Amino acid sequence: MRCIITAGPTYEKLDEVRRLTNFSSGRLGTELANFLVSQGHHVTLLIGEQATYGGERRAHAVLPFTTTASLQTRLQELAAQSVEAVFHAAAVSDFAFGKIWLRSPRGELTEVKAGKLSTRQGVLLAELVPTPKIIADLRALFPAAKLTGWKYEVEGDREGAIRSAQQQLAKCLTDACVANGPAYGPGFGLVNSTDGCTHFESDAALFAALDKMLRA
Repeated sequence: MRCIITAGPTYEKLDEVRRLTNFSSGRLGTELANFLVSQGHHVTLLIGEQATYGGERRAHAVLPFTTTASLQTRLQELAAQSVEAVFHAAAVSDFAFGKIWLRSPRGELTEVKAGKLSTRQGVLLAELVPTPKIIADLRALFPAAKLTGWKYEVEGDREGAIRSAQQQLAKCLTDACVANGPAYGPGFGLVNSTDGCTHFESDAALFAALDKMLRA
């Protein structure tokens, strides 16, 4: 089957030298790509330029992305092909920079724009605006594909992480969602509307389950 996997972080520019990003090494998505290739699938790996994982990349095609818009463009380009599964594991930055203001000693604000914002100007205030939710567009881009999202939760507990995954299924019309992170705890929960949440202790067990899901 022809599969797309997104992995690693996006970033958003503050100026020409500074960036806002999420923490993500890209390891899990890269290793999932390697596993699916070993099982005979044709895999395109979209990997964040700032991914730090240095392991082997065995995908048939490896395409870099930078910003959220860059990742969106990559997916739109691939939507013209026959794609049977998309695994969206990338850590997309939740915010981009809007306007930047300089605050004077008197508290007055002046909007500033520059290729490189000077640290000598004083206190800067940055507006953060939400980035588009890429996963919400996947069903329109790949109407016939099996779609799997990721839900990495930091706060709360396992029950709350599973609820967040279920909400993603309902809102984004995905087929499955992988729940993990500190809130979920060790391992992974594979959530779908048929089986609820199935727990897996290891990456290898999760990958085998995702492969089985593709073949169902």
